[in-house]
Amino acid sequence: MADHPLGLTVHSVPQLDAAALQSSTNTRWARLKLLLLLLVCASPVIASYFTYYVVRPEGRRNYGELVTPQRAMPALTGTAMDGQPVALDSLMHQWLLVTVADSTCNEQCVNHLFVSRQLRESLGKDKDRLDWVWLRTGEGQVPEALREGLRSTPVLQLSLGDLEQWLEPAPGHALSDHLYVVDPLGNWMMRFPAQLDVPKARKDLERLMRASNFWDKAGRP
Repeated sequence: MADHPLGLTVHSVPQLDAAALQSSTNTRWARLKLLLLLLVCASPVIASYFTYYVVRPEGRRNYGELVTPQRAMPALTGTAMDGQPVALDSLMHQWLLVTVADSTCNEQCVNHLFVSRQLRESLGKDKDRLDWVWLRTGEGQVPEALREGLRSTPVLQLSLGDLEQWLEPAPGHALSDHLYVVDPLGNWMMRFPAQLDVPKARKDLERLMRASNFWDKAGRP
């Protein structure tokens, strides 16, 4: 029978070491806890986006173009109006309405800054949850006439090339033609059309504030 191809030999079954078994159990439990923690942290954000993107009245359309996939804020350092270096990600933890324009700020730039400020003010009690931001490019000087009105808003000088790695205009347009919406996590998530319809843009911002109201609060930690 030893030469029979179907002959069987019975061996003893190895016993699991108790310490190894306990270690394996602990590892699985630690991974499960980490997964649950990540879900708890992310669930408010997921829920707010679900509310905004999915749970909507039949036939409703966003005015702003949603960015898919969203683009995370890059690790860039800009220069503030006083000449001090400021990390771009220091602007996180607030909704941002972003203008991109050359430092000399032409008529379109002035209009975007004015409209951004008015859109923020139109949010009423939610206005402190949104900052209007000017990311200026080029080596020119900010016009003296604008400086006083910019004291209350973040203004950072950055390379146009660096910004083009994050934000993107619609086909046939320049980066400076649009206003961009960035969420409190630093994700660029919406681009308003070049020919801005202010009332429609305001409605989009109001919806975003309502959808994120239960997890996003005014101010930065």
